[in-house]
Amino acid sequence: MRYKSFGRRAGLRVSELALGAANFGTRWGYGAARDDAKKVFDAYVDAGGNFIDTADSYQFGESEELVGDFIAADREYFVLATKYTLGTTATEGISRTGNSRKNMIRSIEASLKRLKIDRIDLYWAHFADGMTPMEEIIRAFDDLMRAGKIHYAGLSNFPAWRISRGDLLAEMRGWGPIAGIQVEYSLAQRTAERELLPMAEALGLGAALWSPLGGGFLTGKYRIGDEGRINSFLGRLVHKEKTARETAILDALLAIAKEVDRSATEVALAWLLHKARLSTTTLIPILGPRTYEQLAGSLGALELDLSQEQIGCLDETSQIAFGTPHEQTHGSAAAIAGGKPELLRSRMIPVA
Repeated sequence: MRYKSFGRRAGLRVSELALGAANFGTRWGYGAARDDAKKVFDAYVDAGGNFIDTADSYQFGESEELVGDFIAADREYFVLATKYTLGTTATEGISRTGNSRKNMIRSIEASLKRLKIDRIDLYWAHFADGMTPMEEIIRAFDDLMRAGKIHYAGLSNFPAWRISRGDLLAEMRGWGPIAGIQVEYSLAQRTAERELLPMAEALGLGAALWSPLGGGFLTGKYRIGDEGRINSFLGRLVHKEKTARETAILDALLAIAKEVDRSATEVALAWLLHKARLSTTTLIPILGPRTYEQLAGSLGALELDLSQEQIGCLDETSQIAFGTPHEQTHGSAAAIAGGKPELLRSRMIPVA
């Protein structure tokens, strides 16, 4: 596995695939028991992975407990990311959830205890709560950086306009910067291409990409009747074959998988890794396997190069409407370039 800096403004070195630990534990009623989780963890490390992503809410705290045990033998090898916002039970209550400074400080102290460490490499706000101002979130992150409890901070599942405001606030006020974003992205879910990923490229933010297989949809297993986690706690995250677009994506994936004699899983991840290689910032898919076999079936994508024709087919079948103002701007490109777009050299990195 190769390594990258997490965005253009950070020296944090991460492997090109991250390991998501949402399935480490069984308190959700679905997941991997300790021995199975350790087998997944060891296989990821053996493949060269060093970027572990968890959250206080995963398996109601059990994921952090297991990850803390697993990394203890060589803490400094790993880049450890965790999150706060949702709390560790389904009924935490008003004061123990959300993005407030109060909940951030409470949450990180609890996470450090579960992880059995004294600092976190990358600390995410897991979801925007719609109530806490960006000033409060970014300043509280800065306090944690200055206290040495976190090295970097990021925003997960936030809209682009709030992330860009937070990034500017940190820059203008001399607070610790936002290192990156975390967002869902796959062949099944490409709406991040409208605002979030161009913003990350323009600002130099790293982007961790969750659910790169659409909750298992892109493996093709649901087409043949495997219920997987559809009926589990995580069922809401699973994409389904509801429209002609989803059917076309799955048809194309399975056809290309047959052409190259690989699995649909490997083809879907190879497409994503191709996008990551073309990006001017760092895109890191987060694998979320429950079993060793699922992880092993994903790692083969690292050695799979799809042809331009195959990439083009997947691009076309999974394309989305970009909407306003992007479509109007694209349609006016010639006029914007003074009638001579062929003479205007575009920027390699999007302008902010």
